Amino acid sequence: MDVKELLRLYEAGQRDFSGADLQGADLSRATLIEVKLVGANLMGANLSRAFLTKSDLSGAFLNWADLSYAKFSEGRIEDSDLTRANLSGALLIKSDLAMAKLSGANLSGANLRDGDLHRANLCGANLHGINLRGSNLNGANLNWANLTGARLSGASMQGTFLNGVNLEDAYLNGVDLQDVNLSGVNLTAAKLSGANLQRANLTASNLSAAKLRGISLTGANLARANLTDAQLVQADLTWADLREANLSKADLRGSHFVGAKIDGADFQEVELSELTRRYLCLIASGMTLWSHRPTLDTLKCPPKVQQEKQAMRSIHSIAS
Repeated sequence: MDVKELLRLYEAGQRDFSGADLQGADLSRATLIEVKLVGANLMGANLSRAFLTKSDLSGAFLNWADLSYAKFSEGRIEDSDLTRANLSGALLIKSDLAMAKLSGANLSGANLRDGDLHRANLCGANLHGINLRGSNLNGANLNWANLTGARLSGASMQGTFLNGVNLEDAYLNGVDLQDVNLSGVNLTAAKLSGANLQRANLTASNLSAAKLRGISLTGANLARANLTDAQLVQADLTWADLREANLSKADLRGSHFVGAKIDGADFQEVELSELTRRYLCLIASGMTLWSHRPTLDTLKCPPKVQQEKQAMRSIHSIAS
């Protein structure tokens, strides 16, 4: 089927073009609202700036297709192949992309607010500045994806794969990421206030200048993590592993550290209450990985507290 025939039949009222072969077709700026192209071959097709609102392209082949700035809100593209497709700036609000193949695709600046991407494959995709607020990303593969500046507040991310993902300057306020593996991930200047990262693996991750107000990091692994200049006001770090982490210049006012491991952690120029400082001084030990100074020194512990700590050690030594 050629483009002219498709458009003629559409104007005549036909809407179902399932299975059509439109490989390489130029449908840029075409108006195909509520069209049905289930299982159609649109490989390499140009659908840039096309109007496809409420259309059904489920199971379609859209490899290398150009869907930049296309209007596709409330559309269906589930289980479609969009490998290396260009969807930059596309409007996909409330669209269904469940189980879609989007590895290596360009979705920079796209709007997928309240969309369904559960179990979608976005491995290595460019998602810079994408709007995924309120979207379903459960079980989605985001390994090695670029999510810099992405908006993910309110998104559901249970079982999402995030290995090697770049989340610099991303918006993750209030997102539930408990038990997730974010080891070594770049979260520089990310917005995570109110998020749930209980028992998350953040080993060697970069959280410098991140906004983590009121965040739950209970039992999280932050060993060797970079938290310089991070805002951790009223953060829950109960039982967290902060060994050899860098917390220099972090704002820790109102944070909770009961049961936390801080051996070798760096607390230079941190903001925290004197009561919390006193507690940390009593449990501090080890040499920092970052400044090669004793953790005790970076906390600027008062001499009296250091004396108390030495007395406790003496009592423990006698008792044993």
